[in-house]
Amino acid sequence: MSELLEKILARDNMNAAYKRVCANKGAGGVDDVTVEQLSDYIKENWDSIREQIRQRKYKPQPVRRVEIPKPDGGVRKLGIPTVMDRVIQQGIVQIISPMCEPMFSEWSYGFRPNRSCEMAIRQLLVYLNEGYEWIVDIDLEKFFDNVPQDRLMSLVHDIVNDGDTESLIRKYLKAGVMTQQGYEETNLGTPQGGNLSPLLSNIMLDKLDKELEARGLRFTRYADDCVIAVRSEASAKRVMHTVTDWIQRKLRSMTEHL
Repeated sequence: MSELLEKILARDNMNAAYKRVCANKGAGGVDDVTVEQLSDYIKENWDSIREQIRQRKYKPQPVRRVEIPKPDGGVRKLGIPTVMDRVIQQGIVQIISPMCEPMFSEWSYGFRPNRSCEMAIRQLLVYLNEGYEWIVDIDLEKFFDNVPQDRLMSLVHDIVNDGDTESLIRKYLKAGVMTQQGYEETNLGTPQGGNLSPLLSNIMLDKLDKELEARGLRFTRYADDCVIAVRSEASAKRVMHTVTDWIQRKLRSMTEHL
């Protein structure tokens, strides 16, 4: 049994994950177990679930599809895991996140400890005050739905290097989605709404951050929204073209605009 997986399944870590999920509240998943019912559910099922995870036999439930209207039209598709799967995902995040933090970019602000959207905005204002007044806005809105899972798991392996933990993470990527039309496989992407998805997206998009750093560009990124500040229109057009090309070649299936 892997040492890392045992850290995830440790009582203190899972208790902290349980408290976090309860504090966040939210709707139940496809099994209709609510946050209020979670304590009793864990008492009845946790010993069995923990053993299934240890033996790589645990099968996460599909996420429940919810569509949230966007202010500018259209919808954002969220996947709501069961409350039990949210606890397990949160337990994974609490152990793996500290392993990732030293590797992540200084200019990445989304879903990270002691960082916020306001900090990203303040950094952008610094760039503007320095004369970098042309903005390239890379909106990776379809990123979560189009992440190549094998590529993502290779990056997770580089950090985690633990077969048992990687197997559990992959099962969450492959858990599927339950829509009004029925079950759909998830062979691509990380459904938004799960506790694990923000960390996985940061692991993937850290490659973009490192590429922008290597080019000496001034940028801030918050989740799937990345802003690059340059001095001129010509620079903005050139950066938009070259970064778009890099994303399409390296990360695929994403959208950009100036």
